[in-house]
Amino acid sequence: MAEAELSIIDSLADIDPAQWQALAGDNPTLSYSFLHALHETACAAPRTGWSPRYLVLHRDGVLQAAMPLYLKDHSRGEYVFDHAWADAFHRNGIPYYPKLLSAVPFTPVTGSRLLARNAGDRALLAQAALQVAQQLGTSSLHILFPEAQDKQALVDAGYMLREGVQFHWENQDYADFDAFLASMKMEKRKKLRQDRKRVQEAGIHFEHLAGSAITDEVLRFFYQCYVSTYEAHYSRPYLSLAFFQRLLAETPDSLMIVLARRGDAPVAVALNLVGGNIMYGRYWGTREFISGLHFETCYVQSIDYCIRHGIARFEGGAQGVHKMSRGLVPTPTWSAHWVADPRFADAIADFLAQETAAMDDYIDELAEHIPFKN
Repeated sequence: MAEAELSIIDSLADIDPAQWQALAGDNPTLSYSFLHALHETACAAPRTGWSPRYLVLHRDGVLQAAMPLYLKDHSRGEYVFDHAWADAFHRNGIPYYPKLLSAVPFTPVTGSRLLARNAGDRALLAQAALQVAQQLGTSSLHILFPEAQDKQALVDAGYMLREGVQFHWENQDYADFDAFLASMKMEKRKKLRQDRKRVQEAGIHFEHLAGSAITDEVLRFFYQCYVSTYEAHYSRPYLSLAFFQRLLAETPDSLMIVLARRGDAPVAVALNLVGGNIMYGRYWGTREFISGLHFETCYVQSIDYCIRHGIARFEGGAQGVHKMSRGLVPTPTWSAHWVADPRFADAIADFLAQETAAMDDYIDELAEHIPFKN
């Protein structure tokens, strides 16, 4: 086997898109177009506190493995919260930032972080990332939402694991939406139907728009609603219209939009990503409050679409125990962490042991309340 050549790059423009895509597979959040668009539209760029430091491995000039890495001076847009860790560092006069992060910016979706064709190269990336963190003088290294193969390689390399939870829907080969409803407990089924009826009585109907069926007009309406959702929470959106327009132009088949209308007028919208027989719920917004509209637009319509198109799983995004009443069930997620200072590493390891036990108990408790018949 040719000798591995490891290097750090600050732009995907230096990588052949086809070679990257051969590693990324069909997860839409790891595609060359998705990540490169985040950088090129300056959504995830040095000026926003996301400085790419991608770790890449070549043999004979061919990309064999890669790891998306960012040097960060804040913890926003990550969905795995380490603010208490940062505060502890600062209270002891030790800088927490910059830190090194492996993640898809603004995207709490499980996927490969050690993009490699074999276990050997995954292990090589896991170890090399530690060396990069040390060379850059960072306080810590964090790998967010790694898939199972990555998780094992990271444990073997000495990273500490942290457990979280999301809520996902699994397609049990339902013949249609009524079959899905029939699988639910009576009180949950009744509540879901009541919520749907309220939305219908408000004069709302839905369109499912995928790929080329998504027009620029619809995308602009989505973006207006997306921005208003952030503004309602006194926050600013992470992503720009240019980013979504670029995705629509380059990878239209990765997008699916649920559009709610009253007559011809658009009222609300949800945007999903699709790939690898999975749909990922991402963003939503509305022009007016209608009881039940959020759940119908974001979750129920997306589940209906998955059933109609034979999609195996719908991931509802970060947090939200309220999603269980719509048929999404608790699913563990993971992150992996390395801390340079041994004193803080020991303290965090103790904290994670306690937190993981509590999270396991929480997930077990949630499992007792899933909305489906036994």
